[in-house]
Amino acid sequence: MKEFANREGAPIVVGVDGSPESLLALKWANTLAPTLGATITVLVAWHLESMYGPYASADWDPEYTAQEVMETALVQAFGDTPPEGLTTKIIRGQPAKVLLELATSAQLLVVGSRGHGGFAGLLLGSVSSACAEHATCPVLVVHTAKKHQRANNPAEGFQDGDDEPADKV
Repeated sequence: MKEFANREGAPIVVGVDGSPESLLALKWANTLAPTLGATITVLVAWHLESMYGPYASADWDPEYTAQEVMETALVQAFGDTPPEGLTTKIIRGQPAKVLLELATSAQLLVVGSRGHGGFAGLLLGSVSSACAEHATCPVLVVHTAKKHQRANNPAEGFQDGDDEPADKV
């Protein structure tokens, strides 16, 4: 408990990749930040080799694409008014590794889980799984209700296809 107490005032780190799950992770971080007295640090990490391998176009700029992902995510999550104290980072590197490094000084790490399912998920690995297993701070892995077909099961915390927590469980 002492280690967690030393993180008071530290940010919530959120990994964003433009997926619906990562946008929901961003919204959850915004909901939790006031309770924790935290600011939010949003990270887009990109790794060329894992994205396109040797087939990347010579005129494609991954840094520019990462910036577009960041800007779109912020507008979709917050409209024209991002939370006070929000910071953004775009870092080249393997997403799980970059998130874990950034989270060493965080109160909480929030990531979405897109998952590959079945054997593909086992073979390819998962950023959210790596973060949950290796982070030095608490980790919140966010799933969308629709993806997991829990939309009408209030016992699972969602109602009517919403991706937000239900008011009553």
